[in-house]
Amino acid sequence: MGGCVGKGRSIVEEKLDFKGGNVHVITTKEDWDQKIEEANKDGKIVVANFSASWCGPCRVIAPVYAEMSKTYPQLMFLTIDVDDLMDFSSTWDIRATPTFFFLKNGQQIDKLVGANKPELEKKVQALGDGS
Repeated sequence: MGGCVGKGRSIVEEKLDFKGGNVHVITTKEDWDQKIEEANKDGKIVVANFSASWCGPCRVIAPVYAEMSKTYPQLMFLTIDVDDLMDFSSTWDIRATPTFFFLKNGQQIDKLVGANKPELEKKVQALGDGS
């Protein structure tokens, strides 16, 4: 699957915290299909965060991601734990966590690898302002 983009790796089995945001946690392929279908029907762009609970940078970016989900309700924010959905995640060729995919009508329109807060904010803002 690839590693975490950042320093050191400590094993922490707690789930990432997206409290207070409008982030949909995807736990099955069916959840994914349902949310993608919903986004397509509503004309929303999807921001999909492939992350892992043990990944330090993923934990750091999680509250930022949750905050963006409140700031840009016109976008749909999803998060997928690569360890919970290993087979599904491997179909997306995830080489490091976090990896963010930006989808329109189910098709990838952009991608960001790593917990690069300024770049993530820039991409989300551009998509949010354009929709």
